[in-house]
Amino acid sequence: MFDPREKIALFIDGANLYAASKNLGFDIDYRKLLTAFRGRGYLLRAYYYTALLEDQEYSSLRPLIDWLDYNGYNVVTKLAKEYTDLLGRRKIKGNMDIELAVDAMEQAKTVDHMVIFSGDGAFTSLVEALQRRGRKVSVVSTMQTQAPMIADDLRRRADHFIELMTLKAEIERSPNEGPARYGEAVRLDAAL
Repeated sequence: MFDPREKIALFIDGANLYAASKNLGFDIDYRKLLTAFRGRGYLLRAYYYTALLEDQEYSSLRPLIDWLDYNGYNVVTKLAKEYTDLLGRRKIKGNMDIELAVDAMEQAKTVDHMVIFSGDGAFTSLVEALQRRGRKVSVVSTMQTQAPMIADDLRRRADHFIELMTLKAEIERSPNEGPARYGEAVRLDAAL
């Protein structure tokens, strides 16, 4: 699936990966994640996408973002919008799909193998566009949850589907490490 001569780029939909790993019962160690993919080829870039609440001066997500930024990730953020729906419920909109797609298309000039960490079916068109440019695309998500967290079209379109659970041994944060400095921050990501 991976050729050690390939240039690889990771595109991580933060909220989607967080939800998938939580539903599978483990936390991601982002340092181990980088190490795992550095062992599969030449890891050129690793992007992490997340939205931040606009009305908060300090976000509990900030420690995670800062850690990722200082430890080899290109962190892409934008302000989430808060609104009230027709039933009066507070909702948060913080979709990062366009930012991820633009970065992936820009990297298609240099990267051989794109790895997208998301099960969002909206990325099916992106996968097709990258493949038309001769790029290999792997998608990391899970089918092992009560309702699969990957859209069937996305899974079928990808050159390779990587079941997140098969990576657990390589990327799981050890329970004996105690809570990660950014453990609380990641929980906010799930709401977006």
